[in-house]
Amino acid sequence: MNLKEWAAATGDSYATARRRYEAGTLPVPTYRLGRLIMVGEPVTGTAIGSGQVVVYACVSSANQEADLDRQIARVTVWATGQRFAVDPAVTEVGSVLNGHRKKFLALLRDPNVSTLVVEHRDRFTRFGAEYVEAALSAQGRRLLVVDPVEVDDQVRDVTEILTSLCARLYASRAAANRARRAVEAATESSPV
Repeated sequence: MNLKEWAAATGDSYATARRRYEAGTLPVPTYRLGRLIMVGEPVTGTAIGSGQVVVYACVSSANQEADLDRQIARVTVWATGQRFAVDPAVTEVGSVLNGHRKKFLALLRDPNVSTLVVEHRDRFTRFGAEYVEAALSAQGRRLLVVDPVEVDDQVRDVTEILTSLCARLYASRAAANRARRAVEAATESSPV
């Protein structure tokens, strides 16, 4: 369990537990998991083979970064409850529609990662998760989804696709407009 849950269970405040952790005077063993402070011994895993169990969390924008910690906490608590030894927790900010998420791609390429744990399937990839799962399975690896209930909201999916495409279009158009205005300003202000 994480330090905040442990403090609530023992009747201490989180601030007191955090001070005791920093002073090294907690009566239980602790370890860090990303930005979380976990209480107790790391649990030995039951993952396929001897590979790592990695928790992956993703949010789509920088103003949602606080959600990353909560997402990692929920998934890590679930994974440790399932008796997995979670090695790293990987967080990323970027749209799941973006195929260039560096950390996500690194996890898929890493043969040492035997189990990838995500909270929702749409935090992993919006479309084609079945193909990725099949490819992982063919390599003796797996994807575990904590909350497999999916909201089948096709309107939301189409809106996200259109938003992504429009952002690309308008971003390239905005860059072209800035360049055109800079050239116009440079030619107008140059001495004749």
